[in-house]
Amino acid sequence: MAEMHIQHQEDHNHIPNNPNHIPNNPNHNPNPTHYTHYRFPGKVPHHHVHNMDKATPSRFRPNAPKREHCICITVFLLLLGIILLILWLAYHPSKPRFTVASAAVYGLNATTPPLISISMQFNVVIRNPNRRVSIYFDRLSAYVSYRNQPITPHVMLPPLFLDKHSAVSLSPEIGGVPVPVSEEVTNGLVMDESYGVVGVKLVLYGRLRWKAGDINSAHYGLYVKCDVLMGLKKGIMGQVPLLGSPVCDVNT
Repeated sequence: MAEMHIQHQEDHNHIPNNPNHIPNNPNHNPNPTHYTHYRFPGKVPHHHVHNMDKATPSRFRPNAPKREHCICITVFLLLLGIILLILWLAYHPSKPRFTVASAAVYGLNATTPPLISISMQFNVVIRNPNRRVSIYFDRLSAYVSYRNQPITPHVMLPPLFLDKHSAVSLSPEIGGVPVPVSEEVTNGLVMDESYGVVGVKLVLYGRLRWKAGDINSAHYGLYVKCDVLMGLKKGIMGQVPLLGSPVCDVNT
């Protein structure tokens, strides 16, 4: 009797192969495609742990390769900065030095205002104090001013090259062409000439660049002002004495 009951129960739960059969459970899916796995707490075998680590998403893994990559980049940048600092300290270029060694006056005519005509020649020594860097003067001009007003036209000088720790001497002749000036300049020159002491300013300007080995720097502006105090009296031409050591201010 018991065996017949069990068989009856199994027949009751059996699902026929009839495709038109509709189960009593409305949520029943006759063709399930998704399965849910449940993991229960407890000790997991070692080979299961290994497989679980492989299946772990990348966001849960330690970022050891990325961290090592960042450390390598940081060390590289640090070493590069140290190398650049050493090179900058070794090759940092100093400004060229200008010195007026002598001066000569060959003509001064201030009797036809507002024009003045003066012809002067200066011996200028340019030194390169750098032991590892050469200097190129790609463009250089000069003129003479008095009381902050030009009294000679601007003269173009030839390009120059100064090798490492070397010097070159220039003797440009400036002036000889009438230049319009103010009455204050004309009267001041006539008065200073009568006293025998005339102070002028030699101005040189242009562009230079430094060269270290095969590396050329960018062009830099150059502006040099040399205060020259001369012993000049009316009627005396040629070489004139310099009163004191002319000071040249160099800006780059």
